[in-house]
Amino acid sequence: MTQRFCAIIPSHNHHLAIEAVIADMHDLGLEVWVIDDASDQPTADALAALHAPLAGVTVIRRAINGGKGAAVADGLRRVAAAGFTHAVQIDADGQHDRAVLPQMLGFSRQHPDAMVIGQAMFDRSAPLGRRIGRWVTHLWVFIETLSLRLRDTMCGCRVYPLVTTVAVLDRAKIGTRMDFDSEILVRLFWRGVPPVMVPVQVTYPPNNTSNFNIWRDNWLLTRMHTRLVLIMLWRLPRILTTRPRPITRLSVRSHWATLDERGRYLGLRIGVLLWRLLGRRGCLIVLSPVVAYFWLTGSQSRRASLQFLARAFAARGDGRHPSWGASLGHFMHYAARILDGFIARIGGADARMIISDDPAGLAKFAADPRGGIIIVAHLGNAELSRALLDARSQARLVVLVHTRHAMHYERLLREYGADAHVTLIEVTDIGPETAIALRARVDAGDWIVIAGDRTPVTGTTRVSRVPFLGHDAPLSHGPYILASLMECPVWLLFCRRVGGRHVLSIAPFADKVVLPRRTRLATLADYATTYAVALETEVLKDPFQWYNFYDFWA
Repeated sequence: MTQRFCAIIPSHNHHLAIEAVIADMHDLGLEVWVIDDASDQPTADALAALHAPLAGVTVIRRAINGGKGAAVADGLRRVAAAGFTHAVQIDADGQHDRAVLPQMLGFSRQHPDAMVIGQAMFDRSAPLGRRIGRWVTHLWVFIETLSLRLRDTMCGCRVYPLVTTVAVLDRAKIGTRMDFDSEILVRLFWRGVPPVMVPVQVTYPPNNTSNFNIWRDNWLLTRMHTRLVLIMLWRLPRILTTRPRPITRLSVRSHWATLDERGRYLGLRIGVLLWRLLGRRGCLIVLSPVVAYFWLTGSQSRRASLQFLARAFAARGDGRHPSWGASLGHFMHYAARILDGFIARIGGADARMIISDDPAGLAKFAADPRGGIIIVAHLGNAELSRALLDARSQARLVVLVHTRHAMHYERLLREYGADAHVTLIEVTDIGPETAIALRARVDAGDWIVIAGDRTPVTGTTRVSRVPFLGHDAPLSHGPYILASLMECPVWLLFCRRVGGRHVLSIAPFADKVVLPRRTRLATLADYATTYAVALETEVLKDPFQWYNFYDFWA
């Protein structure tokens, strides 16, 4: 059967962001169906003005407000009757990061009978009460399905296979309000529809109004989960025989920027408390079950860890295949790395925990008044290197970060009273304005810190595929293009844990990066190859200290 995709956007008094949502759906080639669930007059008028079936926007107004579930169910039935096979559901308020939708559509095309579900990754704008409520629902769903595979059933960003979804709607009486999103997924799971979970960044926009009624909807959710547990117990043999098959391999890979560092901030708060009570070793022992949980449920990161370790072991000539225990150890190293960095920043680390492998070279680097580019990697603990710099030198550091995670990490540090000498700049792409601002900083003697082992967030053309651990890997041109624009020296910085302390290594990479027009791509590939050789040398000293938990070679 030919697959036909469309988008359903339920709305009740949300219209401020919906035009941008519709535009993004059209960019994906999707016809859009807006279900107006009896909105107030200003919203109704705004939505009605969008109705243009010939332009790919159909607006359907419900005369009586029935709730989000009723609106979505109505939309699903209508688009199925119109001949569509799959429907993307997305909220009208613009809180979901729609950049993940091409990936979700790719999964759905690859596995047309699966339900592709967004797994919400919240920033600090999410109300605490909502986050706690979601975790309670997750626990209920784990019980109802006897599985950990539905890791989020409340995210309003998902792709439904319409034939099975409409069949479930026709067969079962499903909640019509905020209880709909969870119940439909549990019942699809019972019917044997496999889930594919995809991380989706979720923010709560300013002036966003929620249609969630804390008393009514929590009561509906409680009734729903109680009913589903009783149904599960009554139909247990049948439910167990119709469990969906696992989807173990997906050819569409997650870009690193779509992945969330799950549990990092709450985990840090708990980790600091445990560290103060039990010390570093005791803290890691207590946290090990938590790390094991994230290892067990993070299938994509776990597969990437095993893939990387296999290639690293082969490059070292170890002749062994990484076990699951080795991958779990990889995760534990990462947890220790985060904890070490955080403790050091809040003043709780011994000054002797980091040394330089070349003190004279480090002193010469720090004394150089010129600004420049410092290329780092997700290896060891590069942020600890600032401990060997005085406050004036730390103030010269300008770190480019590509996600909100690092910005939240710095805010959390300030909550603990850490000195924030380092400037962070969040970028997804370096445009003319950013380049001018960075050039001014370099001219003033600042060091721009950029990771060399991450591909660009936008686009796939600014990379060179170069040998790394025996296979060609895409390495970004970004650091070298930036260095050529800045006309400044470039250094490589690595910082690995050796025994009980960290060893900092900083060395010149290029006094100046020149990119001749005729040989620009070849020259960029040469720089990427040189970096890959240096990175591989460091990685092979201790593979468990390289922390890129995604398919680096994709």
